[in-house]
Amino acid sequence: NSTRLADAITARLLAQNPASRVVIRDLAADPHPVLDEAALGALFTPAEQRTPEQAARVALDDALIAQLQSVDVIVLGVPMYNFGVPVQLKTWIDAIARAGVTFRYTANGPEGLVKGKKVYVALARGGLYRDTPADSQTPYLKSVLAFLGMTDVEFIFAEGLAMGAESAERAFAEAEARIAEVVVA
Repeated sequence: NSTRLADAITARLLAQNPASRVVIRDLAADPHPVLDEAALGALFTPAEQRTPEQAARVALDDALIAQLQSVDVIVLGVPMYNFGVPVQLKTWIDAIARAGVTFRYTANGPEGLVKGKKVYVALARGGLYRDTPADSQTPYLKSVLAFLGMTDVEFIFAEGLAMGAESAERAFAEAEARIAEVVVA
């Protein structure tokens, strides 16, 4: 369901700017490796001292960072799993959040280095969580994206998807109307 919304956002962006280059990364179909002890070891080993396996692991994260830095617009399709974001999205965030590359610490606190990006976040949820204490996704995503420097973020919600066909139809209609309102290339 979040894919449906993300696809609608992408289609609207392309309709407004047909010459755009679109890169789609389906994290569910092609998940990124988790940030585990071996990956951390590779990241904290100086490049010239890395084993071939460590260099290959760091290169996977480097590719995601390069892709992120090369785009102007990011579209995230985010279903709610057990009140949180899917592990695949968390793994992507872990891969792109790198000190000295996508953020840095300064005397005034952290500074995000991924600036000038427009982010659309399409949230699909079975229940009704928006603006309630049970919505942990929105504050988390706002925080982590801002930490990385992405502050131009638009959230689009489709909620009540598991509350019957009528509720789901209404949720998608409202989300699609919101997409038409806020998605501009």
